[in-house]
Amino acid sequence: MVEFILTAVGISLSGVLAPGPITAATLAAGVRSRHAGLLIAIGHMAIELPSIVLLVIGLGAYLESPRLRAGIGLAGGAFLLLMGFQLLLSLRQSRQETAGHAGRRPFWTGALLTATSPYFWVWGATVGLTLTTQAIEFGLSALVLFALIHWACDLGWLEVLSQAGCKGSQVFGQKGQQFVSAACGLALLGFGAKFLCDAGAGFLPSISSALR
Repeated sequence: MVEFILTAVGISLSGVLAPGPITAATLAAGVRSRHAGLLIAIGHMAIELPSIVLLVIGLGAYLESPRLRAGIGLAGGAFLLLMGFQLLLSLRQSRQETAGHAGRRPFWTGALLTATSPYFWVWGATVGLTLTTQAIEFGLSALVLFALIHWACDLGWLEVLSQAGCKGSQVFGQKGQQFVSAACGLALLGFGAKFLCDAGAGFLPSISSALR
């Protein structure tokens, strides 16, 4: 049991610390709202909780489909490109003009970035499902403990990121805010392009077969 918990903590931390779209989005949101990371994490959990249930009852088998993963990748890539462009365009707006949306956007950002990430679903169908199955072997209490540990890692790290974005913008002023927003916007564009390229590669075998 102790060994399983330590494994769960290590894997959860390695996953949440890996740079990705949510990292960039959280830093950018932190410029506008100090605690945006908490809302993004809650949005992430709103998708992850039902996904755990679905994986346990058999969704993992469907996620092995290259077409499904490619379809999720296309949706995720398009969403990331939209977010990136909007973030870059928002540089023309003042902090006051955009601050009014900070209270409600982070939750949906976390939920949508999670739902449209093919890597999240692949991770869930492999690593996540393995850990969940192992937890169930120890009993319901172990499954609940695993979920709480995993989400605590998400909440803690994303809150640290949003605090860093907020502190950085306060120290460096408006130019610092613009730099963070520009860097995060470009990062989101890069991740979006990668999602689209990976999704396109996933559709190539089907297209090749159809042309024969």
